[in-house]
Amino acid sequence: MELCYQLPVLPLDRPVPKHVLSRRGAISFSSSSSLFGAPDPRQLSQRRGAISYDSSDQTALYIRMLGDVRVRSQVGFEPERRGSHPYLGMFSPIFIVSLSVVRRLFSFQRHLLSSRLLRGAPHLNPLHILDEDYCGQAKCMLEKVGSWNFDIFLFDRLTNGNSLVFLTFNLLNQYGLIELFQLDMVKLRRFLVLVQEDYHNQNPYHNAVHAADVTQAMHCYLREPKLAQSLTSFDILLGLLAAATHDLDHPGVNQPFLIKTNHYLAALYRNTSVLENHHWRSAVGLLRETELFSNLPAEDSLSIERQLGSLILATDISRQNEYLSRFRTHLDENDLCLGNASHRHFVLQMALKCADICNPCRPWELSKQWSEKVTEEFFHQGDIEKKHKLEISPLCDSEANTIASVQIGFMTYVVEPLFAEWARFSDTRLSQTMLGHLGLNKASWSAMEPEASGSSEEGESEPGRATEEPSSRVLSQGSQES
Repeated sequence: MELCYQLPVLPLDRPVPKHVLSRRGAISFSSSSSLFGAPDPRQLSQRRGAISYDSSDQTALYIRMLGDVRVRSQVGFEPERRGSHPYLGMFSPIFIVSLSVVRRLFSFQRHLLSSRLLRGAPHLNPLHILDEDYCGQAKCMLEKVGSWNFDIFLFDRLTNGNSLVFLTFNLLNQYGLIELFQLDMVKLRRFLVLVQEDYHNQNPYHNAVHAADVTQAMHCYLREPKLAQSLTSFDILLGLLAAATHDLDHPGVNQPFLIKTNHYLAALYRNTSVLENHHWRSAVGLLRETELFSNLPAEDSLSIERQLGSLILATDISRQNEYLSRFRTHLDENDLCLGNASHRHFVLQMALKCADICNPCRPWELSKQWSEKVTEEFFHQGDIEKKHKLEISPLCDSEANTIASVQIGFMTYVVEPLFAEWARFSDTRLSQTMLGHLGLNKASWSAMEPEASGSSEEGESEPGRATEEPSSRVLSQGSQES
């Protein structure tokens, strides 16, 4: 087991503070761990272990067992992670163990680093981003993090599944935001670890790797000449944080599914941008839990939270036409002024929307993997709907759809219109590269789906009629692909 960030050590002879009981540490392990003996096998799926600490104390570690009682919907849909889901934590007795036991959880190398920090010895490089384990190929990849061909799947393997933490940390440091906003390194690291933890790795598509991919794409857009010359450091900070958290705690099903199963999130947000509101509130919860911006004035922290919400809510694919029409109007009238804060924010919204659905614009080797993953998630939802005799959502029926047909429709009615307007706004080499990949990828899928290719040609002859119904069908997916 490896430690993601350095833990302070708490007093062994003191009672457990009440506020520690309400927290969960970043290190989780099965209750079958030898530290706790051999529990009843029937309880394994309901229990977890975690290490907690209190930042105000410095000399002890608390290890506790957690049992999660999860809220289920009428069809048995169950959130698998923490985040904002209303868990009811039931705590077993808390074990306070010696450091010699805890050290077995850490790699020797990281234990040495922790020991130096606890003794007060200065770290040679206070902004060291990658541990020694990953300094090789992963570090070399980060030197090319602005490349549109960046392979996020390879980077995730090289960082042992920590692509979101390392990539976001690297970008915040690269832009000088850590120093500029005087962000506490431990709080930032903890925030990023919790963000990554709150993505559901069992989701084929909406997981931490997708968030890392969107963050990398956002970085590419932020470097485009128009944006690089106009955006403030505050804008860049918002853009990167929104990209990293835009699908936080995504359950792997879309909004219509949550509504028709009477899920508590649908009721909470009144069936409006349900997932996006949840992602935003989850992100705000982690910002407050880690006190990442506690050094900033309260007004600035609230402003960050509000604008973060505005960016994340813009990723609601059901509002695609609304944002696209507004963007097109601005471009037609040539009245976008990036010296205006509200206009810059709108451009950030459009950039995040592009980053969120840019997979079809990646090179084929990467785009194909994303297409397979998102379709797998679609079909998994369809299987759940079949099992519980619910109406099957559009594009989720594996018997009526193929990967090729789903992707061709998505590219035609959602991706192409958005990126055509983005290329009008930012007519650069990157924009032309993205449109080039989009055309090639669509042709590749069409070659696998002859019937779809034929219907596409018919659609070109009658664009008005062909666009209306399929477009609404794709958008009715809510935020499934976004």
